[in-house]
Amino acid sequence: MKLYIKYMVSLRCKMIVKEELARLGLHYVALDLGVVDVLQDVSEQQRVKLRLALSKHGLFLLEDKVAILVDKVVSLIVEMVHYTEEVPHVNYSDLISEKLGYDYTYLSNIFSEVKGITIQQFIILHKIERIKELLLYDELSLKEIAYRMHYSSVAHLSNQFKKITGHSPAFYKLLKSKRSNLEDL
Repeated sequence: MKLYIKYMVSLRCKMIVKEELARLGLHYVALDLGVVDVLQDVSEQQRVKLRLALSKHGLFLLEDKVAILVDKVVSLIVEMVHYTEEVPHVNYSDLISEKLGYDYTYLSNIFSEVKGITIQQFIILHKIERIKELLLYDELSLKEIAYRMHYSSVAHLSNQFKKITGHSPAFYKLLKSKRSNLEDL
């Protein structure tokens, strides 16, 4: 039986879910971001207890099929943008459609209706957050970041970054170094 959990997007979240499942005596076969494959059927009482326990940690057990589908899209985007090192060889839209087995237009319409933004806007926001992380670590050049984040050029990345944050990537790096200097005082 599969359980779908909203906001389960990190290793910490996975640990919380593992602990709560163990407390309820539920055994799982697989535990991925946003989904747990439980060995046995989950009773309504166990479901209520799990729902309450997870909500204390900001995680939510999903029941609605549309919410589950949207959460799958979110989890897939988070995984693609934040945790995948390889550069995709196809468009994000094709990848999402292929992985979830639904027409992209259908997924896009449902996602926009539930989230209030398009899948593309959601991807861009997550890409910008990932770029901020990569800039903070200061290990990659802007050209390497642009390639890793699937931008056609550094200029494209810089324009999109500035449009979302109000600052250029170089200015963002400068702010980071100024903060570090102030903290050293």
